[in-house]
Amino acid sequence: MSELFFTDDYFMKEALKEARQAFEKDEVPVGAIIVSENKIIARSHNLVETLNDATAHAEILAITSAENSLGSKYLNECTLYVTLEPCVMCAGAMDLCKLGRLVFGTTDPKKGFQKFSDTILHPSTKLSMKIMESECSAILKDFFSKKR
Repeated sequence: MSELFFTDDYFMKEALKEARQAFEKDEVPVGAIIVSENKIIARSHNLVETLNDATAHAEILAITSAENSLGSKYLNECTLYVTLEPCVMCAGAMDLCKLGRLVFGTTDPKKGFQKFSDTILHPSTKLSMKIMESECSAILKDFFSKKR
């Protein structure tokens, strides 16, 4: 396939597929994928309720899977796509693995890392925000409106 095929929108759609799986499991619908050389090497969604584990965020699970896939604790050549702005815990994990690039869909004004520190990511991590923002926001709004 052509390099042009692999756009941020293409990969964010894959992250949204993961978010839909979380929604179906009654988890906060956040999905994440990690890409290396235009190949998805890890995918996950929130499993906090399923695993009864407050750290089972989509990003953390995807990072662990990608590190295992590559046999390295560093993801400096990888891009993580996630539907919601990561929290401080997840951003800290991205710093430790020296993530090459972070792309997220919608901001999280309550728990997003930017509220607390815009320097928590590794200095070499490139950041792209608000990719497919309306779609990423809509699944969260739908989920929480059903909860109320």
